[in-house]
Amino acid sequence: MEPEHILLNFLSNLGLQKYYPNKLTLQSLLEVNKSSIYEKELLSVNEMPFYFLRKLFKINAGCRNYTQISSNHDETEDNFDLLDIYTACESENKVHPLDLIVGLFLCADSFLQQEMALKMSLCQFSVPLLLPHCNSNQCTLMLWALREIVKEWCPHDLCQTRGFVENNIVQATIPFFSFVRLKNCSLSKSQFLNHILSCGQQNHNIFIHRDMEGGARTRKISNTLVEVCWFLPCGRENLDIFQEPITFANLRGDICESLQQFSFLYEVSNAVFVFLDKIEDKEHNILTALQDAKSKLHFVVNRKEGACEDMMSVKKTLQKLNLPNSSVKIKDSRVNVAEFSQRLCGAIKNSLFHIKHKMSIEKMLDKAIELGLSVDENNTLDQKKTAEDILRCIIVPSITHYKRQQLPLQGENWKRLSQLEIKECRMYDVSTDGAEHYKAQLRAEKRHIWQEQNKQKLSKGMEDFIDTLSTSDKESRNVFLKWMYFIFNSHSRDKLTALRHKFKEQSRNKDAKLIAEIDQDLLDSSLGVEHYMREMGLNYEVSMQSGDTTDKFSYLPAVAAEMLLDGYPLELLDGDASNIPEKWVTAVLMELHKKVRGNSRLIVLAVLGVQSTGKSTLLNTMFGVHFPVSSGRCTRGAYMLFIKVGDDTQIELGCDFILLIDTEGLKSPDLAQLEDSYEHDNQLATFVICLSDVTIINIAMENATEMKDVLQIAVHAFIRMKRIGKNTICHFVHQNVAGVSAHAKNLTERQHLLDQLNEMTQIAAKMERQPSIQAFTDVLNYDLEKNNWNIPGLWHGTPPMAPVNTGYSEAVADFKKNLLESVVKEMSNDVSKIPDFLEWMRSLWKAVKYENFIFSFRNTLVAHAYDNLCKEFAQWEWEMRKAILSWQKEAESEILNANNEDELEKLVTLKKSKLSEEIELQKSIFNGKLSDHYKEKDRCVKLVEKYKTDFFNSITSLSNDIEHSVNAKLDKVLEVKNGLKKAQDIQQEYCGVIEERVMKLLHDFKNVTLSDAQLIEEFDKMWTTATANVPTLKEQPIPAYILAILKKIFSNRNVNEKLRQIKSLKGFGSDPFKARTDHVDSMSNKFKHLCKGDLQIFADNVIEIATQFILDITKSNSDYHDSFSRDLLQRVDELLVKGYDRHQTNTQFDIDIKLHICDIAAREFLKMHQRFLSNNDPRVQLEKYKHQYLLDFLDLYKKTDHSQRKANDFVQLCIKPAIEDWINKSLGTGIVDEIVTGRLSMMYSSRSCFQYNIQKDLLLEDDFDTFVNYICHYETYLKKKILLDIFQAMRKDNTLYKLQKMNLEMVVGKILNAVKEASNMQSDDDANILKLVIQMRNNLIKDIVISEEAQQCSLFQIQTTCKSFTQSFIASLNTLKETLLVEYSNNEKITETLKKLESNPQNVLFRRVVGCGQQCPFCKVPCEAGGKEHKQHHAAVHRPQGLGRCIYNSTKVLVESLCTTGVQSNYVFQNSLTRKEWVPYKDYSTIYPDWHIPPDATMEASNYWKYVLVCYNEQFASKYDAKPANVPYEWKKITQKQALQGLKEAFNIK
Repeated sequence: MEPEHILLNFLSNLGLQKYYPNKLTLQSLLEVNKSSIYEKELLSVNEMPFYFLRKLFKINAGCRNYTQISSNHDETEDNFDLLDIYTACESENKVHPLDLIVGLFLCADSFLQQEMALKMSLCQFSVPLLLPHCNSNQCTLMLWALREIVKEWCPHDLCQTRGFVENNIVQATIPFFSFVRLKNCSLSKSQFLNHILSCGQQNHNIFIHRDMEGGARTRKISNTLVEVCWFLPCGRENLDIFQEPITFANLRGDICESLQQFSFLYEVSNAVFVFLDKIEDKEHNILTALQDAKSKLHFVVNRKEGACEDMMSVKKTLQKLNLPNSSVKIKDSRVNVAEFSQRLCGAIKNSLFHIKHKMSIEKMLDKAIELGLSVDENNTLDQKKTAEDILRCIIVPSITHYKRQQLPLQGENWKRLSQLEIKECRMYDVSTDGAEHYKAQLRAEKRHIWQEQNKQKLSKGMEDFIDTLSTSDKESRNVFLKWMYFIFNSHSRDKLTALRHKFKEQSRNKDAKLIAEIDQDLLDSSLGVEHYMREMGLNYEVSMQSGDTTDKFSYLPAVAAEMLLDGYPLELLDGDASNIPEKWVTAVLMELHKKVRGNSRLIVLAVLGVQSTGKSTLLNTMFGVHFPVSSGRCTRGAYMLFIKVGDDTQIELGCDFILLIDTEGLKSPDLAQLEDSYEHDNQLATFVICLSDVTIINIAMENATEMKDVLQIAVHAFIRMKRIGKNTICHFVHQNVAGVSAHAKNLTERQHLLDQLNEMTQIAAKMERQPSIQAFTDVLNYDLEKNNWNIPGLWHGTPPMAPVNTGYSEAVADFKKNLLESVVKEMSNDVSKIPDFLEWMRSLWKAVKYENFIFSFRNTLVAHAYDNLCKEFAQWEWEMRKAILSWQKEAESEILNANNEDELEKLVTLKKSKLSEEIELQKSIFNGKLSDHYKEKDRCVKLVEKYKTDFFNSITSLSNDIEHSVNAKLDKVLEVKNGLKKAQDIQQEYCGVIEERVMKLLHDFKNVTLSDAQLIEEFDKMWTTATANVPTLKEQPIPAYILAILKKIFSNRNVNEKLRQIKSLKGFGSDPFKARTDHVDSMSNKFKHLCKGDLQIFADNVIEIATQFILDITKSNSDYHDSFSRDLLQRVDELLVKGYDRHQTNTQFDIDIKLHICDIAAREFLKMHQRFLSNNDPRVQLEKYKHQYLLDFLDLYKKTDHSQRKANDFVQLCIKPAIEDWINKSLGTGIVDEIVTGRLSMMYSSRSCFQYNIQKDLLLEDDFDTFVNYICHYETYLKKKILLDIFQAMRKDNTLYKLQKMNLEMVVGKILNAVKEASNMQSDDDANILKLVIQMRNNLIKDIVISEEAQQCSLFQIQTTCKSFTQSFIASLNTLKETLLVEYSNNEKITETLKKLESNPQNVLFRRVVGCGQQCPFCKVPCEAGGKEHKQHHAAVHRPQGLGRCIYNSTKVLVESLCTTGVQSNYVFQNSLTRKEWVPYKDYSTIYPDWHIPPDATMEASNYWKYVLVCYNEQFASKYDAKPANVPYEWKKITQKQALQGLKEAFNIK
């Protein structure tokens, strides 16, 4: 069969034909899918290639054993006869391992070939040097495939200094020995080579041989393959067979059928060992034609007994070649393999002494071309040239100089920027000018550096690098990057090796200064692709800082995103400068997010551990990736790499990518002497742990001491993540733990680790102020068994000749499977997409810069999630209030409609009971909605987990408040009902008298003819007489009642005699209130209030708010009730308590201000009471009905049909007031609904949104007095603003008219339905109209209240049928409806309408958006926390303290500093709460534990109030009787646009 057919048949049998040639990619194997997680039994041949590759990528040295599929046929093989055995041996279910390897190399693309060669080398397998084409006699020199392999060894001449050599194996100039065989050879050269190379170590099959599984099968495509491996000394004489490194090449097949390969090997080898039994003529001719055979050729002869002729053929050739006896090694049956291997070793050692010229594999290129061999690297020459051009000037004068010249952006300026950002965050070196001036100086320096960076020109090398990445196709780009990587390594390796050696020496000497210098040299001398990628990113970063969105670098993120998808790591944290190029990383990942069409759900996995504990190797083994392990460069920081999740696993894992983060090692003993080493480790560890969903903490048993510090950092990070609701999984990997019973034996160790973690947790919890956390299991779902993994040592023997331990590979695979299963169990619904990850990253990095999380960081995602919850909560709260208001309205109607006086008390009691049930129902619904919110499959919900209890408590508090309020309202309704009873009884009594007199007049004038004038005259006489003695209601002494309540409040307090002697409130509130020095006790406060007028402003505010509270009460038409005064004084107490911390007022102040307010209340409540008496006076009410009685008298006298008029009277006197009352009760709710769902819905959706809009409007209005009102009269200003919003919203598009019309149609519909139902219960000719009306009222008992007196008057002596009355009633009702609509259409009456409303929408909205009303103790900014029962107050934007009237006592200058700056500085404060002792701002929470004041969310967040202070500095100073603030010069550069942008950032407005 033709070779090509043999190849295709073989590949087809393996399922590889579709990948031939070179179509199998590296990326396809890195995908995380079920096959890569779960290991299943090998069942078919076509599963074999990927089974092998998966094992190989896990660095499992047993991967070559999976080329045979067992079957029943194999088990019964002994039963076959002799002929059947040969058939069985050639079963299609079995493949020679070398055939499989060659087949995969033929199908793999060049990058997969490199990775396969690298992994095979790690397993100490031989790797292809010359790969046969199989479809022809050609072969390829695999130079490119081998370039990835880097080896370390220790020649014996470096043993004394403990030095070592690190080199790319194709560049290493080392002896090259080849081993070939002739056709007739019964010795296994591969087996002998394995014995030779394994001397001193456990026997390891580097080369596949006939006694291995599958090795005896006939090779189909791997003949003519040349493999190589390397012997590398470890520097220990008792272990090293040879004292220097050697390359061993092994030709598969005999030399006659591999002449081209043999010729090449002979030309490039220092020695060629030919294994043979005899030499045939053709072989004789080939061997004797060789040049320089005497010094290069060695025969290894297998002498068989009785084979004299064979030995003669050998002798003949030896004589012809004139080979010395030392070049011939003869094995006979008396010498075993071990002994003969020793002889071969001796021959090899002897050859080493005579070597004059050595050649690296790289230098064999020309010889290969000369002999007609293909070279895989020839396809990459263009990219190689580009890379070499870029690096042409790297040698002169040094790498450090080259980086300064070619990569200037990542130099000192970039590092200085990082230092300035840290300084700005931590404020540890504040100048005497003050914190704000210091920050301004830092920002000015930063801006200058960015300007300097912007001036840097793009170097030629960088320009070529970017152009090549941007314009090349994917494969060319990848080849180019590989060449850059190889060339960089080559240039920097020698220099770094020397520096490392020097570093080790100085570390032993403990010279911190020299260590620091060498460490810097290592950084400066390190050069890799990552430096060019960093420079590319910084070019983008600089262009974005300059604000040029059309910049020529705008396309670079897309290029980097493609590279990420191709499997290249991206630098996340620049370890050299300890900084993150946030704009660059954000842009790259957002481009990736776009490229995958938003399918970017991530599980972030990071590994952390002490330096040199195998972290990167662990990740590489788990996922088959290629993080640098020992590359000759010094890389610091953190890198991220995206691993695609397969379609079959995405649903199970709940993600599209696994994001791996690899970090530099922590706690380097050598760097521990450097003063910033510990801080650097803290930053890195905290950042990585908090960024990750899964953290692997890698513990090598020999580094347990160093790990304690890492664990302490980790525990802090986990506690912080728990506080903000981020779920994290943590696994501890214990490396270098051997033995089958290790897990059981190490139970004590694991328990000890848990004890340590518990101890660290308790310490950390105290520092984090989390006393409820007592154990590590309170922080994480930690299981002693499931979260601890024992991994045996990586090497099976002593490196560099040791293979990877198969136990290591298997343990890591098992760990990976269990880790991903834990992800499925704990995190499948808690994953983030790229935009969320970036928000988290930015906020996290900011928090890290604020010095190890001294402050809980204001994460944008947390803020967004919290704001969303606040919006939802506010809406649910309104829905609950609305439901209760609707219930309350019905309950009030029922009480007011009740006629049975004896049952009234019982009815109210019943309604209160029903109220409790209704509130419990609404509370349950509310709790359910909140619970459902926290069950949503949205990771952001978990971020606000810590607020969950606060919000549930707020629901309980809200329910209690509503119940108390509604119960009080029901009591007031009952009191109103009872209060009206006397007036109503009088009215009804006299109505009865009048009706009797009217009937008497009709009887008297029955047969008398009188004119209308005479009838009216007679009626007037009767009216005057009948109403002559109508009693009036008595006015109550309202001021006296209020004074009594005030005295009772102070009865339990030690008050002065003055209050007891006060007999009247009159005069206390007539004049403006004056704050006096005797209103405070301490002298400092007396001085402060006299100088600044603080107390006067506070008192004016309290009085203004209280007055508005009074006016809101007096708007209603009800009578005065003592609860009004009690509620008023309770509100005043709330205001005084809020101001006490600042003003320290005494009891005298309380008495005086309450007397003042109570006098105002007495006057207003008395007017209210008088208005009520006037409205309900029996005589006045009777006069209202006089006209109706007169018309009834005239109609009855004239016997006129009055059914239409009576129906109209009933509508006007009874229905119209009821409708207007119903609309007034409903309209307030409708207005609030319109505001929170209409055009202003976003503004009123949450407190933070409201604050943003208020402050934005203030900025755009640009009026000083408005700012003063907002700052100094906050509550009053907001109420006016809300009222204005309501007014404008109601006027726009006739919204108020639409609401009134909607409510009118609703109530009219209810009335029509009620009258129709009532009329259906009576016959058309029934004349009992009263019965009809009573039934109608019963139907409307929960809706409207109809006056009994009005009904009595309007239905007096009605004479018509129910049908006629109903028709007339409906007609009149429709007429009333049209009349009211005309009245409502008048937009000018909006203010008047709003004043009439029973449910005040202004107060409802105020309560919704203002919250608790607490103010920052330093700058007086109001709290914006959601719910009522929040544990801590917070605000998005704090302001310069001078705006809150804070003044330097010594200079009378307004304080310019912000409290958000103070809490990050070393500044101190004092006040009465600190007992005049100085307290650091950083410890503010010890004085104000209920306030959370983090540093500004961004550096620009406080620009808003800085801008305001700069604009109105003189005016504020004048207003506050102070000198203008000393604002930093930088503040003066802030524009209105920047101020507005800062406001948006602070409130997380997109």
